[in-house]
Amino acid sequence: QVHLVESGGGFVQAGGSLRLSCAHSGRAFSSYAMGWFRQAPGKEREFVAAISWSGSATYYADSVKGRFAISRDNAKNTLYLQMNALKPEDTAIYYCAADSYSGNYFYTQMNFGSWGQGTQVTVSS
Repeated sequence: QVHLVESGGGFVQAGGSLRLSCAHSGRAFSSYAMGWFRQAPGKEREFVAAISWSGSATYYADSVKGRFAISRDNAKNTLYLQMNALKPEDTAIYYCAADSYSGNYFYTQMNFGSWGQGTQVTVSS
C-alpha cells in the first residue's frame, strides 16, 4: 500500500518561494509517475505538475509553467515541487499523488490513484 506524506507548505508573501516535498513508501517509487495537484477553497482540485517514472518528462499546468518545477530523487523516494514567484492565486492545499500503474511516460497515460493528506500553501498579497 502506497503511503505519501507531503511537507514544506506554509505562509509566504507574493513573489516568494516554497519547496514542497512528498515522501513515498510502500512500493518501488522509481517505477511510477508522480504528480502534484492543488485545491483552493470553494474550487475543484486541479492539476499542477507531473513527472514520469524516470524523471525525463515533466508536465505543467499553464498557470504555473515557468514558475514551478517538479523533480524527483529516486534514491530518496521523494518528490519535490519548487515554487517560485508565488502569487495569491496559488493559495491552496497541495496534494502529492502517485500513478497506479508503473512505467508511464506521457501525462495522458497517468492514472493517479494514491494521494497524500495535503499541505497548505498560503500566499499573501
